[in-house]
Amino acid sequence: MPELTRRAFGGLVGGGAVTAVAGTAATAEAAEQAPAERPFKARPAASGRRPNLLVILGDDLGWADLSSYGAPHIKTPHLDRLARQGVRFTDAYSGSATCSPTRFSLYTGRYPGRTPGGLAEPINSRSQGLDPSHPTLASLLRKAGYSTAMIGKWHCGWLPEYSPTKSGWDEFFGNHGGVLEYFSKLGQLGDYDLYEGDATYQDLRYYTQVLTERAVEYVGREHDKPWLLNLNFTTPHWPWLAEGDAETGAEIAAKIRAATSQLEISDALNQWDGGSVAKYTEMVQSMDAAVGEVLAALHRSGQDEHTLVYFASDNGGERWSYLWPLSGEKFVLQEGGIRVPTIVRWPHRIDGSQVSHEPNFSPDWTATFLELAGARPDPAYPLDGTSLAGYLLKGAELPERDLFWRVEANRALRRGGWKYYQDEDGDDHLFDLAADLREQADLAPDKPELLAELKAAWEEIASGLLPYPTT
Repeated sequence: MPELTRRAFGGLVGGGAVTAVAGTAATAEAAEQAPAERPFKARPAASGRRPNLLVILGDDLGWADLSSYGAPHIKTPHLDRLARQGVRFTDAYSGSATCSPTRFSLYTGRYPGRTPGGLAEPINSRSQGLDPSHPTLASLLRKAGYSTAMIGKWHCGWLPEYSPTKSGWDEFFGNHGGVLEYFSKLGQLGDYDLYEGDATYQDLRYYTQVLTERAVEYVGREHDKPWLLNLNFTTPHWPWLAEGDAETGAEIAAKIRAATSQLEISDALNQWDGGSVAKYTEMVQSMDAAVGEVLAALHRSGQDEHTLVYFASDNGGERWSYLWPLSGEKFVLQEGGIRVPTIVRWPHRIDGSQVSHEPNFSPDWTATFLELAGARPDPAYPLDGTSLAGYLLKGAELPERDLFWRVEANRALRRGGWKYYQDEDGDDHLFDLAADLREQADLAPDKPELLAELKAAWEEIASGLLPYPTT
């Protein structure tokens, strides 16, 4: 693919991106006249070809950080358009409250605590990772005849033991760790962290730009079989850098190179003295434009009708996120730490301008993708997720079930509209989310029997998971 200059790329993902996706999108004026969102209703149809799967993750993107989810100051026209063309889920959750455990849950379809690597919250050393022998979404789809690729953030372990190419992905272009400086590509272990396959790849341009170009190239290829592309942006994760912030990026890179400890590297990347609401807005909007570029390429290739596009975040937002009215943020199991924006589009089978309030979480989508692709889970590694395929395609009712989360400091379980939550002090709480999305009216004293029932359900599931290390 011809190399784009920064100026040319800026034109593409700025105002030009709106033009680029005009083939599949309405103009701003038409968007204002778009049909109002209506409750989800399946469109039954004869089964057809298996869909391509474009699975896109934002990084630390808060539940209300898109304008279609309520952000008053962040403009995300491309993701908003994706929502108008598909289904917007209001009660969707990540599999955990931090990066790597959620990725474990999405890649395996199981609770993070099923595997040793999933116990790290998040992974921060070379000794931790996703065992290559464990079945993944990619390995199971590959057995079913899919091409598989990952572009962007892996965060399930470093070489030489761990890599997407060791866990079912045919191709990998991206970073192994949980965070990197967007220009130098120096990561959380202090070394260079941009790889093509299992070899380093030199590119010092803004990372979101680099990932977008790769994704555009991938979806625009001539494919002779259905494909899975995991497109994992690092945006809008800290450090707080947009495309024009190379000088600030260089300052952070210099601190990383001069660091004498892992803590100093972490502090440099966390950029405690940086960021702002305006900078965060710029980062989210650049990711939105990048998604628009990829969707435009998908349209040009003629594949959008038969491609299921899934967009979500790996956990709740952080310092600069817009999370109202939720409480909590990344790292905790309050709604702000795990409820995430989630959008699904599949023009061939799902109507647009719809909204669903069905509770779901990351492992459900693993099960869903496998069923839609005609792939079978490995019976030795039973899934914890429930497929939504019947709900999406036939209007089938989802079975009653509990959504379960466990982190070292918190526990949570959702059953219907009720949520059991234990805070870091070990105090138990009970919330009616339908009436109290902000989790402020604690009903534990009023409904002790229900609290005990949900707590027992949580403990029964937790008893089947691996314990956290004691040292």
